[in-house]
Amino acid sequence: MRFITGKLLHLLVVTLAVTVITFVMLDWLPVSIVHEITGRSATSGDVAAIRLQLRLDDPVLLRYGRWLIGALRGELGQSLISGLPVADAIRTHLPVTVELIVLAQVMALGLALPVALLSAWRPGSLFDRLGGTIAFSFTAIPNFVLAMFFIYLFSLRLKWFPATGYTPLTEGVWANLRGFMLPAAAIALIEWVVLMRVLRTDLIATLREDFIQLARAKGLPAWRIMLCHALRPSCFSMITLLGIQVGNLIGGTVILENLFALPGLGRLLIAGVFAQDYPMVTGCVLVLAIGYVGINFLVDVSYLLLDPRLRREGNNG
Repeated sequence: MRFITGKLLHLLVVTLAVTVITFVMLDWLPVSIVHEITGRSATSGDVAAIRLQLRLDDPVLLRYGRWLIGALRGELGQSLISGLPVADAIRTHLPVTVELIVLAQVMALGLALPVALLSAWRPGSLFDRLGGTIAFSFTAIPNFVLAMFFIYLFSLRLKWFPATGYTPLTEGVWANLRGFMLPAAAIALIEWVVLMRVLRTDLIATLREDFIQLARAKGLPAWRIMLCHALRPSCFSMITLLGIQVGNLIGGTVILENLFALPGLGRLLIAGVFAQDYPMVTGCVLVLAIGYVGINFLVDVSYLLLDPRLRREGNNG
């Protein structure tokens, strides 16, 4: 409990710091939201009236305090452009981003785990060298380049998947997944490389441990040694990287969401930035920050579940 409480306090401080920095940076932007609302033909009186209505002349810390009090009550304000509640807009767009991230990470793990296990069992073999070469070739390709290639090949030429658009899950599972396959694959083919290489290295080190030699001496089959004895203690570094990747992808899917016309949180954030919609941008950044620090917290807690030694050390401390 002491470990978890300390982590939660640390994550709370990080989240508050991110929101403060975002609020101040938005206040420093050279373009005012007032001109986006009133248009270029607005008079100085119109501008002054809008600024008074939105209370933009108040000090930035005072405006941040009002926003923070509302955020603690679950009220993120209203969009200055559409007038709709920010929380409703985020609630609509967030599931799209979450589904894209989950599907991409499932694909990445589906590639990384079997390749790492086979490569670690026979390091230096033809499969190991070939897998490493193919993996590193993907690191030189940005995911948006892969995405455009996938659109050309699988959408325009083969017509297997749609190039753009989003189908809600309520209209059919396969129809929904077809819209996510190409962007998720573009992400997964980049993300799996690091996961595979880190897990392979840790597995090779684990397979040299005495308890693995004992399992081999008992005549246990290779698949049981790898899956039941070697994989679990070799997952710590990969879990850390997986958490970092998921946290980065929460706000890093902006390009692909715009490229594939997916109504996700990243696309909503970019639209808010271009429109100078302060409540929308701040609300999106708050959700992204909570998601990022929350993922890191779950990664730290997973260490306690995977390694009993950490729980014993905490009890003894």
